[in-house]
Amino acid sequence: MALHSRDEIRSELYGDIYASHDLSEVLPKYKMPAHEHQAAHVFALVRDELMLDGNSRMNLATFCQTWSEPELRQLMDLCLDKNMIDKDEYPQTAAIEARCVEMIADLWSSPDAASAIGCSTTGSSEAAMLGGLAMKWRWRQRREREGKAADKPNLITGPVQICWHKFARYFDVELREVPVEPKRLMLTPAEVLARCDENTIGVVPTLGITFTLAYEPVQEIAAALDDLQKRTGLDIPIHVDAASGGFIAPFIHREVAWDFRLPRVKSINASGHKFGLTPLGCGWAIWRERCDLPEDLIFNVDYLGGNMPTFALNFSRPGGQIVAQYYNMLRLGREGYRKIHQGCSDTANYIARELATIGPFKILYDGRGGIPGAVWTLKQNGESPAFTLYDLAERLRIQGWQVPAYPLPKNCGETVVQRVLVRHGVSRDLAKLLIDDVRAALAHFRKHPVTTPLTPAEATGYHH
Repeated sequence: MALHSRDEIRSELYGDIYASHDLSEVLPKYKMPAHEHQAAHVFALVRDELMLDGNSRMNLATFCQTWSEPELRQLMDLCLDKNMIDKDEYPQTAAIEARCVEMIADLWSSPDAASAIGCSTTGSSEAAMLGGLAMKWRWRQRREREGKAADKPNLITGPVQICWHKFARYFDVELREVPVEPKRLMLTPAEVLARCDENTIGVVPTLGITFTLAYEPVQEIAAALDDLQKRTGLDIPIHVDAASGGFIAPFIHREVAWDFRLPRVKSINASGHKFGLTPLGCGWAIWRERCDLPEDLIFNVDYLGGNMPTFALNFSRPGGQIVAQYYNMLRLGREGYRKIHQGCSDTANYIARELATIGPFKILYDGRGGIPGAVWTLKQNGESPAFTLYDLAERLRIQGWQVPAYPLPKNCGETVVQRVLVRHGVSRDLAKLLIDDVRAALAHFRKHPVTTPLTPAEATGYHH
């Protein structure tokens, strides 16, 4: 080996990373490089690029969990190479998933949690689609038994998350999404009954609407459908989209009947990675009884070493999120979850109260009775404000905050609202800093009125 080559190797071994040959030039961005590079150098390069992302802890647009205990991170590391679908190879991970299903079924008032059927998913969207498929299959089977056509299924919802639009399009179901009105921002029993017919596969109330954070009245809708069945014979099931509320209501809104306490509720989906407090990539689908999940949707596979039933849309995926959910439920218990979510609700109410006193804001939701968060709009007092909520969102972004502004759904699209989510890790002190930055932004707009307000198309950041 030539002496200069040894010197180059020694330099790479002991030199500073940022003085290395690898980082002295721009590495390829859109084509794989021809040669390998040092692990530490590429790690530094990728880590530095990730600094350009926003700070997830200051992202108050997302429902997803952005803080985790260090012990949970260690468990995730232990599961990095475990494929949860391979239940024969990783039987303990499979057993933990089954325990989680039973615990969650019990949390949601299952009549027989020990024999409940359900599964983990990559998120609540997959779980929602599984619930939708089960409703469509049950409806189709019933129509075929009755000798009737089964080619025009429909599904009734309120203002829903995009996953239900995907379900309707992907699986050929008419989505009867009830439009909101200025004085009615959610699904109601009367609107449901006005759209039900023999082709309705189910009704999907949302426990925590993404636009307003409020719970839709599941119990009242169930009662209306019970009465409809008595009058007409139409037996229409309910699937509750509890993506966010499923891990909140059982702890701080126990008086709200929305779950399997209502016999008409046949299935529920929820995100473990939202208020279930797990890292991203965890959802749950639970059915009231085994008969509510059609056998046609269950596949048995035997090419991974054993015969295993599966009824998720995704196949191979890591087991860490399941283990993380199990850790959280053991670690916190019902009282721990209650304290965390009550604290988040109290902080959200603090934000709403402060906003009501410092600016031209009308509070639409104050953090009580639904998802921990706050929703507000600008007061309409005849005066043109010196800014729009899009301008305020842009001003807060300068400080690192992501606080979305967006129009409500059609029929209310002229109303622009702003929203914050208060998740585990958003402390009262952090909320105070946010309020201080809102005050500073308002002072800025008083000194420098916005002459050309931002429009939704021009605003950066969050869009529904």
